[in-house]
Amino acid sequence: MKKLFRENRRRGLFASRSNDVGMAEFKRRAVFAIAFFAFCFLILASRFFWLQVVRHDQYTTQAESNRTVNIPVQASRGLILDRNGTILARNYWSYSLEITPSKAVEKLPVLIDRLSQVIPVSQTDRKRFRRLLQESKRFDPVPIRLDLTEEEMARFLVQQWRFPGVELAEREFRQYPFGQTGAHLLGYMGRISERDTKQLEEEGKSQRYRGAYNIGKVGIERTYEDALHGEPGLTVLEVTAGGRPVRLLGSKPSVPGKNLTLSIDLRLQKVAENAFGGQSGAMIAIEPSTGEILAFVSKPTYDPNLFLNGIDFDTWNALNTSSRKPLLNRAMRGLYPIGSTYKPFMALAGLHYGVISPSTTINDQGVYELGNHQYRDLAKTHKGILDLRRSITVSSDVYYYRLAHDLGVDRIHDFMKPWGFGQITGIDLLGEQQGVLPDPDWKMKRYKKPWVLGDTIPLGIGQGYNAFTLLQLSHAVATLANRGVSLQPHLVRSVFDPTTRKDTPVESSYREEMPSTRRELETVISAMTTVTKPGGTAAAAFRGAAYNAAGKTGTAQVVGLAAGQKYDANSIKRSHRDHGLFISFAPAEKPRIAVAVLVENGGFGASAAAPIARAALAYWLLGRNSLGLPPPQYLKPASQNGAGSGGKQ
Repeated sequence: MKKLFRENRRRGLFASRSNDVGMAEFKRRAVFAIAFFAFCFLILASRFFWLQVVRHDQYTTQAESNRTVNIPVQASRGLILDRNGTILARNYWSYSLEITPSKAVEKLPVLIDRLSQVIPVSQTDRKRFRRLLQESKRFDPVPIRLDLTEEEMARFLVQQWRFPGVELAEREFRQYPFGQTGAHLLGYMGRISERDTKQLEEEGKSQRYRGAYNIGKVGIERTYEDALHGEPGLTVLEVTAGGRPVRLLGSKPSVPGKNLTLSIDLRLQKVAENAFGGQSGAMIAIEPSTGEILAFVSKPTYDPNLFLNGIDFDTWNALNTSSRKPLLNRAMRGLYPIGSTYKPFMALAGLHYGVISPSTTINDQGVYELGNHQYRDLAKTHKGILDLRRSITVSSDVYYYRLAHDLGVDRIHDFMKPWGFGQITGIDLLGEQQGVLPDPDWKMKRYKKPWVLGDTIPLGIGQGYNAFTLLQLSHAVATLANRGVSLQPHLVRSVFDPTTRKDTPVESSYREEMPSTRRELETVISAMTTVTKPGGTAAAAFRGAAYNAAGKTGTAQVVGLAAGQKYDANSIKRSHRDHGLFISFAPAEKPRIAVAVLVENGGFGASAAAPIARAALAYWLLGRNSLGLPPPQYLKPASQNGAGSGGKQ
């Protein structure tokens, strides 16, 4: 019994201990479960706090964006007009057929082939589409057909369900109604490229271009892009989960771009471009008293309408590889030696430094000798005894070889710099070339060689290392015509805001006076008037002119000739022939217009360039022209009698 009792007691003790152990295990598990659920609840509570409190604004906006759609409304681009109010660049609305690659359910070539069975799609359309596709994002619509007719739109709308990803879009297009006329000054618009997008982002202007497809690329369109573009508007729509519009929630109207009135006279521009015929070159006409550019010609030119919706590859390649370089803005990007048109400014330098006087004479025997080297007159003529006036009348090279020697390169450089040679003029067009006004430091940096006296002599006749733009030459001529007062040349005359109806005039941003005295200026100007009179180098071009014009011919060598070699234009390549130049302003006493003309590889300036200047002056001063155009608006009504072709110019 005692054993049994002890055994039961022992078992009872063990059971008690086992129960204690089980209870402890249960408690531990219960605490763990409670802690786990508390932790999970804490996570949920934290997440709830994060979503509902910390990120409340963000997710509210996101939820709202899922309910609404913001559609940008592109602003109407500003117009560009000439000084008389003639529209040079305008807008029109038209329907285009566009493909959004991300929405297309079949391969694009197959889609386009099927689409062409409903709407004509040419090879040019396909090439343009492929090029624009490379420049666009997958979610951007790309035009496959432009300017659809009403019949074409009707045919497509009936079968639109067959073409997922293809839609009709009404868009504003740019148009240049006068085609090639003034193309280099107006520029053109083109598709917004990745480079444009990156630049807009860097400048913080991305929002202004939401929904836009084109941007100004060159010319006025590029320089005044900010003014012309305007501010986009916004339409807010409520949509279903499937994206179907339900109702209009609100809208913000767009702000149209500003209109630009240029100083250009379209009629003068036409007269000047027509005067070039098939020749290559440039001409700039400036109103000396204001700095306003009246005509800005670069030939050959191109049609800016070709670029508006993506130029096709073949056309682009033809323009870009043409030996005549129609895309080159020769007026402000071409660099040229300016030949004898430099001589009036050399004469001013000589008078300013006292190296010569109006009565200083030399005996021009057709050659100037420096050591063992001979510098010959390019016209190969002996001009005899010459004073300053006569040296300009007959365009003596020897006179200015000697003057360059006596002045020296440093004084030539220092005098010509304020006149704008080899300097940026500040014209309101991007891309102006600076050119080269040489001096010893420039040569050392460029060629790692010292300046020698032989480098100075050709500078006197506008040759040697001289390389200027026609814009710089025309600017200097206008300054001379304005009796030494330099004004910034500019193309935009005023900026009109259609919202405020305010028209803001644009004037030259600087006014500088040259170091020459009035007496020195009048001496040179008087000599230049003899150039267009009997005995002068431009007498033939200005025979019978009904106004007093100051002028100077110029012929600039493109390639040098060997010693004793005679220049024969017919025996050398056209690209190696001399450039012809002419500068002029009239009436000489109180000029209304100053012009500079360059004809590439045209030969003598008197025969190649002077007639073009004569045509421009005759129109601007008298209203006479061979195109039958009305005279300039500033002329008095009485002067309109006999306007058009014929009569003295």
